Formats: sequence, C-alpha cells, structure tokens
Amino acid sequence: MAHSPMPLLTQQYYHIYNRGINACPIFTEHSNYEHFLRLYDKYISPIAETYAWVLLGNHFHLLVRIKRQDEIISNLEGFENLRGLNIEKRINQQFSNLFNAYSKAFNKRNQRTGSLFEHPFKRKLIDSKEYLRRVIIYIHNNPVHHGFCESPTEYVWSSYLTCLSDRDTSLMREQVKSWFDDLHHFKQYHLENKQVINLTNWFEN
Repeated sequence: MAHSPMPLLTQQYYHIYNRGINACPIFTEHSNYEHFLRLYDKYISPIAETYAWVLLGNHFHLLVRIKRQDEIISNLEGFENLRGLNIEKRINQQFSNLFNAYSKAFNKRNQRTGSLFEHPFKRKLIDSKEYLRRVIIYIHNNPVHHGFCESPTEYVWSSYLTCLSDRDTSLMREQVKSWFDDLHHFKQYHLENKQVINLTNWFEN
C-alpha cells in the first residue's frame, strides 16, 4: 500500500522536486519555462518563500519555506476552491493547482493528453543550516551535474544568477547569501561539485 506523502507544515523548509511522468520532457521551449515561473508566482508565492530553484528539461527542484498560517490564509482569501480546506490541504492544493494549470497549457501547446508530472511530488524536510547550504549548492549545480553547462553561471533557468544580481526579486536572496557568510563564499561553495554527487542518492531515492 502506498504511503501518503508528508504534509507541508508552516514555517518549515522543504526541498521540493518532481519530474515528467516516465521522465518525459516538461520544458521544451523558452516559453514553457517562462509560463511555469508565472504560474509559480501566482500559486506558490502566496504560501511560500523561495530560496532556490532550477528548471531542467524533464524535472525541477525548489527550496522553499512555507509561510505562517495567518499569512497563508490572508494571501489565499480570493481562491474559491480552497474554502473549507484545512491549512495543510490548502498548501498542498496550491502545488496541485500549479501543476494542473501548467500541464493543461503544456498539453494544449504540444497536442498531448494525460498526466504530465509524477504524483505525488517529492518533498524533503530540511532541518539544519548545513543541509540548507547543501540543498542550494545541489540545486544550482544540477544543470552542471546533468551536462547542460560547465558552470551554474551559464544556465539561465535557475536562481543562481539572481543571487549574483542586484535586481529586484522575490527570491530570498540576502538570506541565502548570509548562509554562506558573503557572496565570495557563496561562489566558492558552488565550485565544490563533489557535494552534488554526494547528495544525489539522498535526494533522488
């Protein structure tokens, strides 16, 4: 019997990741990435702060912190389909809304039918500063690990370049850099690709 996935609890950090069903592509052109990020802002920003993300051809990774219950309830006031749900179900429903909305658009664009993402989406509770750092390094180096590029600076569909930028962003950039002490050490830690290899089984099993 399949086990129910762990609930996403308020004020906790999670590594969230998923891939296309049977490892099928979920992003095939630039407009796909852009549309996913627009939907992400619509559905996930009301319930979670984002610390790192990466979108690849057939999967994605996120590092988020679920917001306080009162913030979530206030932010979701206009979402009619969430009325009557407890807070844990509201949080999970927002992720379902994201995946369903994106799948509908992707299927229409590519003239396909059926599920696009594996279900349920994977989530791991992150309970220490060390794991937070390692998750961020893993996420930003994922395109390197999969052979898309030789450095995270070369890959545009991740939060790495945003961390280096001074542009306005909803990403929790200053908090992320503080976990590495400063920007110099942030960059240095990301050069240690060995950590990506060491964490692969921990995340993907």
